[in-house]
Amino acid sequence: MALVSTRALVLQAFPYSETSKILRLYTWDHGLVSVIAKGALRPKSRYGGVLEPFTEGTATFYHRYGRDLHTLGGFDLLRSRQALGRSLVGFAGASLLSEVVMRTGTEEPHPDLYHALADAWDLVAEARGPEQALAASLTGAWSLIVLLGFEPQAGACIHCGRVLDPDEPVRFDAMAGGAACTGCRRAGRVLDAESRAELRRMLAGHVPEGGVARPGTHRALLKAFLEAQLAQDRPFRSLELFLESAGTVPGAPAEVVDEAEEDGESPQTNVAPDLA
Repeated sequence: MALVSTRALVLQAFPYSETSKILRLYTWDHGLVSVIAKGALRPKSRYGGVLEPFTEGTATFYHRYGRDLHTLGGFDLLRSRQALGRSLVGFAGASLLSEVVMRTGTEEPHPDLYHALADAWDLVAEARGPEQALAASLTGAWSLIVLLGFEPQAGACIHCGRVLDPDEPVRFDAMAGGAACTGCRRAGRVLDAESRAELRRMLAGHVPEGGVARPGTHRALLKAFLEAQLAQDRPFRSLELFLESAGTVPGAPAEVVDEAEEDGESPQTNVAPDLA
C-alpha cells in the first residue's frame, strides 16, 4: 500500500452506507481509479460538499496494488464547475463525457485525455444558453472520440476512399466509421452538407458559434456512432438523458432525404436521420 497524491477529476459519486461515498476518479498519474471517501456524508465531514461530479482537485489516497477500491485520504479542491448543475443540457452533456471516459479509460495515465475532459467540461460550463451548451457537449464528445482513436471519417467516403465535395449529399455509416457516398451506400437518409461541415469542425475541436443548425441531426449522429463503436452491447446510461435534454434545444428541422423505402421501410419527414 502506498500513499499517493495526484490531480483528479470526479467522474461519478454515489452513496455507500449511511456515511460514505464511492467516487470514480480520472487521475493524472493513475488513470481511472475508484476510491471510498469514508465519512463524506456526515454533516461535519472534512470534505464538505466538494466530492461531487465534475469537480477537480488534488486527491490523496491509499493505493492498494491489485485492488479495485482504494481509500481516499484527502481532496483539495481546485475547481468546482458548479455552473454545470444549472443547465439540464450542460449537466447531461458533462455526464455523457464522464461516462465515455469511465467506459474507455484504464489505470494507465493519459494526460491528454485528462486535459481533453477537463477542457470539455469547462467549455460546457461556460456556455451561454442551451444551444451553446449542446454545441459544446457535442464538440467535447467528438474530441474525446478522436483522442481515443475512433475518429469518424467525414471528408472522404469510408468505403471507396473518394474525397467528398463539400456540398455533396452523403450518408453516414456509423458501423463502418464515417461518411459514405451515395454510390457506395444506396439506402438510408442523406446527411445535409451544413451538418457535415459542422461535424468536421467539431472533430477538429471547434465549437460551432451560436450552436448547431440542426440539433436533431447531430443527436442522431452521436447516438449512432457511440452505439456502433463504443457501446459494446452496454448502452450508455447517460445518453438517453442527453438526447432528451438536447431535444428541447430549438433549431432548424433536420433536412434529410429519406430513402428508407428502399429497405422496405415507410418514409418519415422532418426527423433526425437514422444513421446507423
